Amino acid sequence: MKEKRNLSGIYFRFKNPKTNKWENRTFEDLPEDKQDEYMANHNTDWTKSLAKQLANALNDIGNQFNLIKE
Repeated sequence: MKEKRNLSGIYFRFKNPKTNKWENRTFEDLPEDKQDEYMANHNTDWTKSLAKQLANALNDIGNQFNLIKE
């Protein structure tokens, strides 16, 4: 299971299989199969919007910590 970091602020309801309880999880913290499921259930415009929001979150994190991949 991925470590929950809550970086993007893009939340989804997720039923945790370990606890069998519902919780809020950011898109990047969801298991890959759940990410695939959410994207498959939405249209292309929704997926493009998600990609742009994730790109903005990456940019913000990079700016905040002055990160540059060389």
